[in-house]
Amino acid sequence: MARDHGFHPVRITRIVDETPDVRTFALDAGFPYRAGQFLTFKACGTLRSYSMSSSPDTDGELCVTVKRVPGGLVSGWMHDELRPGDVLEASGPSGSFCLRGDGGDSDADVRPLVAFAGGSGITPVFSLVKSALATTGRPVRLLAAHRSAPDAIFRAELDALAGRRPGRLTLRHHLDDRDGLVTREEILELADGPADFYLCGPEPFMALVEDTLSAHGVAGARVFVERFAPVSDTPVPEDAPAPEDSRVPEDSRVPEDAPVPEDAPVAGSVTVVLRGQRRSVPLRPGESLLQSARRAGFTPPFSCESGDCATCMARLTAGEAKMRVNNALDADEVAEGYVLTCQAEPTAPDVTVEYED
Repeated sequence: MARDHGFHPVRITRIVDETPDVRTFALDAGFPYRAGQFLTFKACGTLRSYSMSSSPDTDGELCVTVKRVPGGLVSGWMHDELRPGDVLEASGPSGSFCLRGDGGDSDADVRPLVAFAGGSGITPVFSLVKSALATTGRPVRLLAAHRSAPDAIFRAELDALAGRRPGRLTLRHHLDDRDGLVTREEILELADGPADFYLCGPEPFMALVEDTLSAHGVAGARVFVERFAPVSDTPVPEDAPAPEDSRVPEDSRVPEDAPVPEDAPVAGSVTVVLRGQRRSVPLRPGESLLQSARRAGFTPPFSCESGDCATCMARLTAGEAKMRVNNALDADEVAEGYVLTCQAEPTAPDVTVEYED
């Protein structure tokens, strides 16, 4: 049976003020989920993805934690307007920033988990840490970096968890106004020995951790990354979703009116059908179907742009395409011609992709 990629009503049961600009929304939602995943919400005529801070293994309710982004269309609305009892539209849980351990990995339940979280990046990491401590015997080491003590999300909860798990959870709180910026030495203090490494936070923070681990000889297969660097936005048309928690590098976004370079090979065309309109553009090698749709002047649906949420899914009705990453569609959906347009690159000269209404 194909997965359910639709949106469903979820009711807010309570709201917790974590810091002056961060709120947790507890939801009455019957979704099964894995620690580290996120929900995609339909609000204000657009789509936004927010990670769960709750753990399915320790918490009785599903919670998402949202940081107010300056100028943020949805985060501002959620902070200012939503109250307990209000109903939101959300898709099912998505994402692959999850605990590893499948595939016959005999060391998965004992190999240390080392996590580096910066700012609101603590949200999915908190979920992972709680599940790892509750369901495995793994030692957990966590560096949580924030600008100041008032900005430290979940600090009290993490301190209490460390107190209940002496010897299992090594916790370091880093405050920029007290300690300066995070250093390579701090990272290496926690990175000693074989481990699985989980990273989430602002891009400069992430780059520092990734570079430090790589220079230390940590294999890339042991480093798991979730990127959602907040960006400000302005109101957009209702048919033009744009992510507030951007999980995609800026240089991968192709302006809709970007001209085709004169020396770019043109070996065919990409035809996009969306909202009853059909438009074609010359094929660009290496360009995703989502990028082609934007270049055709469309505002197609998307959210994570990392192959995790299926918001951008559409069906190939002519030609072929290969997905770089697919963590959202099952084998039956792929066999029926569905692709994640953010990840699908044409492998045939002429391709047609149709979005469902």
